[in-house]
Amino acid sequence: MAVKKIVTYPAEILEQQCEPVTVFDKKLSKLLNNMYNTMIEYDGVGLAAPQIGVKKQIAIVDIDDETGTIELINPEILETSGEQTGPEGCLSFPGLYGEVTRPYFVKVKAQDRKGKPFILEAEDFLARAIQHEIDHLQGVLFTSKVTRYLEEDELEGLEGE
Repeated sequence: MAVKKIVTYPAEILEQQCEPVTVFDKKLSKLLNNMYNTMIEYDGVGLAAPQIGVKKQIAIVDIDDETGTIELINPEILETSGEQTGPEGCLSFPGLYGEVTRPYFVKVKAQDRKGKPFILEAEDFLARAIQHEIDHLQGVLFTSKVTRYLEEDELEGLEGE
């Protein structure tokens, strides 16, 4: 499996709406595997297809061993509630961190790598990571939601994204 180059801002693809996935084949599985390897290599907790130059509605999130890797294809947010504010970063913005407010709870409908639909509910940091990646698929960057930028030393002891 390959590690892909991360697309960094101001690349145009990062601000474009991604296309739905319609073909669920070996090529898609290979892309998901490459995305996983890339995310791990760059020490991320999530990665969206446009971040490796692919304009498709595909995102992965992996915040810990407990939940494992979540693959989101054609994800759609069904419901959100609550509020949380915390630090976020993005592999497409190396070294840039900011405080972002997002819903505390999210309910998402998506498809897996075989095209099978599923519904996922998440709270707290996992909900934050999922929403961050789904935003990428809509061409929305975390920098548009930052209320305050953070210095590296302010991140000490904070969970980064």
